[in-house]
Amino acid sequence: MLRIRAMTAQDVPLGMRLKDLAGWNQTEADWRRLLVLEPAGCFVAEWDGRPVATTCVSVFPPVGWVSMVLVDPPVRGRGIATRLMEHGLAYLDGRGVPTVRLDATALGRPVYERLGFAAEYEVARWEGFAGGGPAPAGESMPSAAHNHASRAAPVRAATVRERCSCARHHPGIAPVGAGDAAAVAALDAAATGADRSRLLDLLRQEQPDAMKALTRAPPDVWRAAAGESTPSAALGGYSWVRPGSRAMQIGPVAALDDESGRALADAALCACAGRTVFVDIPVPNLAAMLWAESRGLRVQRRFTRMRRGRPAPDQPLRIWAGFGPEKG
Repeated sequence: MLRIRAMTAQDVPLGMRLKDLAGWNQTEADWRRLLVLEPAGCFVAEWDGRPVATTCVSVFPPVGWVSMVLVDPPVRGRGIATRLMEHGLAYLDGRGVPTVRLDATALGRPVYERLGFAAEYEVARWEGFAGGGPAPAGESMPSAAHNHASRAAPVRAATVRERCSCARHHPGIAPVGAGDAAAVAALDAAATGADRSRLLDLLRQEQPDAMKALTRAPPDVWRAAAGESTPSAALGGYSWVRPGSRAMQIGPVAALDDESGRALADAALCACAGRTVFVDIPVPNLAAMLWAESRGLRVQRRFTRMRRGRPAPDQPLRIWAGFGPEKG
């Protein structure tokens, strides 16, 4: 009855249908990126020959990340998610991955606990209008239930940016150049406890100007640096934003200190001016949580970050926004 096979690009429409039924924010680009990162680690479950469920695993040494565990509602309760998880975990075990992590919804958490996962900390998804506070009269903020970026007309960005309190960007924030890729990857690894350099390279290739880095050196120093807009030695953090199917997603954002984190998060928020945004923040990072509240965002839901195997040496206080539940 149940058959598990490798996922291919031809299965992306299936993934999009299942994530739409779940109300998630991923796009086709997110699915295709998962297939590029781990071609042999994405799986589809078929029930009586019909594809009904998915899961993907990605390896960011020494961490394996599990995501996109989705089951068609008519066939839930038949153990399909558990079988898919077991299949994905066997793949990671075969790769010798010592730590497996995931961000669990309330629905999925009992499944993961039965498979040996333990809770580490919570991640809060903040939602709001990227305009320095609540949407003004006549520009109501669409709810998460119906705010599809492809259908909702954004408020004129220039108008919102004029009243956005974060419009005055830190002078050291600039697009990440090729010469800074290694420094960004090292900073990300220090924050997350994983080597996500392949992921970061893909993001820069997809949207070269969307990834920003902040240098803490004085402006005359970083402007004078030969061939570099953000000298690696002075890197204070980086950020990225991307369009989702329901809202703009801010993240990942990682910073060495709270001042850098606020500056990068503010710049990312202004880059989304006039649209609804999602930001996934580790609850232990109180400074980031207070930043989100001060910008008029509200907690939409919470995930539980869970682990199987060795602890990952991450630093949640340096994580101002995660990429999202599919890549940590």
